[in-house]
Amino acid sequence: MTDHSLGTADREQPQPSSTHLVLIPSYNPGAKVYDTVRAARAHWAPVWVVVDGSTDGTAKGLQALAAGDPQLRVMILPENQGKGAAVLHGLDAAAVAGYTHALTMDCDGQHPTAQIASFMAASQEHPKAMVLGVPVFDSSAPALRVQGRKVSNAWANLETLWAGIGDSLYGFRVYPVEPLRRIMHHQAWMRRFDFDPEAVVRLSWLGVRAINLPAPVRYLRADEGGVSHFKYLRDNTLLTWMHTRLLMGFLLRLPLLLWRRLIKR
Repeated sequence: MTDHSLGTADREQPQPSSTHLVLIPSYNPGAKVYDTVRAARAHWAPVWVVVDGSTDGTAKGLQALAAGDPQLRVMILPENQGKGAAVLHGLDAAAVAGYTHALTMDCDGQHPTAQIASFMAASQEHPKAMVLGVPVFDSSAPALRVQGRKVSNAWANLETLWAGIGDSLYGFRVYPVEPLRRIMHHQAWMRRFDFDPEAVVRLSWLGVRAINLPAPVRYLRADEGGVSHFKYLRDNTLLTWMHTRLLMGFLLRLPLLLWRRLIKR
């Protein structure tokens, strides 16, 4: 049997936070998820994982990890609902437990766990803001993905009247829990791949300021354990529909957004 223990007795663990937690949605990530969770736990406590209907056996492995670590919590959804739905499930549980902020990150090893503490520190210094990762790409990044996100970023900046969103798609970021829960519970969208860009646009509409911090992103090859669930046609169609409805929302809010820009001068 594979040993999924964290080895917490062999190294000093971070002190648990009573306000900020790491939230990792997970769907069929393969064994790489164990490395991701261990690395996150090495830099922060608590860490929560929401297993979004995975069928690859990782739910049991994650439960084995959590059994030996009181600062790791694993929640299992019975069927796949989408990234946004998994995050909302975690946010609701976080609110009940009294947490005010959540750092979301992917489960596949792409995001820089070593920067969790610095992102949390920025959030603790500016608790009313959202702290957004701005990806720093290396040679592993697919050119189509890098160029495609420029389109989404351009739309997000237009829809917020250039409120300062550095990147609309990068999921390594810290959210204030209550404003995001309020947004998501009042509409039916943001449950799948549309979650990350729509969250920052709608939070900007609420007046939540963006703090942008650079963060590396690494695209793992299949032989390195990389798993991607992004489907170009399906998810780009979803993003197109998302930006269509956000543009309509932007037009309705344009007077308010213009007023905010004027009073900031």
